[in-house]
Amino acid sequence: MSIVVKSEKRRGLGTNASRRLRAQGFVPAVLYGESMETTPLVLSKRDVVQILRLESGENTIFKVAVEADAFDVMIKETQVDPATDELLHVDLLRISMDKPIRVTVPVVHRGEPVGVKTEGGFVDFVTREVEIECLPRDIPESLGIDIAELHIGQSFKVQALPAPAGVKVLTDPNTVLVLISMPHKEEEAFPGEKPEGEAAAEEPKEPEVIKKERAEKGEAEEKGGKKEPEK
Repeated sequence: MSIVVKSEKRRGLGTNASRRLRAQGFVPAVLYGESMETTPLVLSKRDVVQILRLESGENTIFKVAVEADAFDVMIKETQVDPATDELLHVDLLRISMDKPIRVTVPVVHRGEPVGVKTEGGFVDFVTREVEIECLPRDIPESLGIDIAELHIGQSFKVQALPAPAGVKVLTDPNTVLVLISMPHKEEEAFPGEKPEGEAAAEEPKEPEVIKKERAEKGEAEEKGGKKEPEK
């Protein structure tokens, strides 16, 4: 089912105009792409949020209606307020359905690795998405990999990633997607035994001044305790 989002050309530009639009439930946007000038638009914030919530997210292809025209587009970038999560701005990229484009898609994992189930390891998800190139109609929502047979020390790399027909994976083939690792065990000390360095910390060395004072006191006591030889 084709999604059509209505829009209007944005007349007022600037921070104050954008703030007023957002207060009314709209979001400022720009539309750009091959063989067209950048066009400032106004979109319904609700429409944009609904698209972003789809499984395909920013890779969703939809039509944006601008006056009498309609263009195939994708969301290229969004700006969000880090403090309030409010959607501030949207960049729309016009696409041609008969020309390949580059997008990023998530990697989905299936199965529980042998290295986790029976060997006590854990899964380290090193890379969670890859870059691909394909026609807009062939963009997958995700790429799935089966990691059930991985043992401790083994990894799943991009070169083993199965891609659908018409989809070319651009990410470096040697990129690790998943690694099965062994948990690091801390060295346990024997009961009552303290780690090296701790014992030394509990027995600080005496300052040289105190040592000298004690030595001089000892010499004085030794001299005071000696008897004069009988004449």
